[in-house]
Amino acid sequence: MPEIVVKFEEKVIERVVTEKKRITIGRTPDNDIVLDNRGVSRKHAQIEFNNNSALIIDNESLNGTFVNNRKVTEEVLKDSDVINIGKFTLLFHQDAPKEDLQAASLEGTMVLKTKKHRDLLDKDRMAAEITSRAGTSVLLGEAETQVGEFKLNRHTTTMGRADFVDIKVRGFFVSGLQAKIIKEPDGFYLVNLGKGGKTRLNGEPISDRQPLRNDDLVQVGKSVFRYLDGRA
Repeated sequence: MPEIVVKFEEKVIERVVTEKKRITIGRTPDNDIVLDNRGVSRKHAQIEFNNNSALIIDNESLNGTFVNNRKVTEEVLKDSDVINIGKFTLLFHQDAPKEDLQAASLEGTMVLKTKKHRDLLDKDRMAAEITSRAGTSVLLGEAETQVGEFKLNRHTTTMGRADFVDIKVRGFFVSGLQAKIIKEPDGFYLVNLGKGGKTRLNGEPISDRQPLRNDDLVQVGKSVFRYLDGRA
């Protein structure tokens, strides 16, 4: 039987062994593999099994489905293929290890959940409450960042050390107007405007405009924010 190993931040949170001809992947509880995170669409993707082959199909999801770092609409899966959906990594095995086969249920699908997964669900529920209350996407201050929550409810949100910006940040050599977040019909984008290396997305410096995805870390100077997507 095929096995799908679900990882988050390089840690295994689920192992799914199945005999079904078709399994669904998405955010809502009625999916076979539930990835309860705002970066995942409600009915994100599905995998169809036929004899010894497996076909993954993206259901026109908001953030896309990637196989081996390549965005796909449909793709025949090979053993050890790596699937990326939102912040999750799914590792496909054509044949499950014996120990997982022995634990599989008679109903055709077995899911082993970990404490890491339960913690992730709690975190995502909190994020959903914040964006629902705000009515829009939100920047959430991390650690020692002074701003707690900042609603992204305008076309342009500016960040820097100047008095006129929307979000004042900390750090030496940060420009008065260091960065901005702009709202477009297809989502929010982070744009660097100031000195190089002072605007980072998920730890990497940016020099131009980059799309924001749910749970991304935005760092301007020494101030760090988590982006919570209120569109999902």
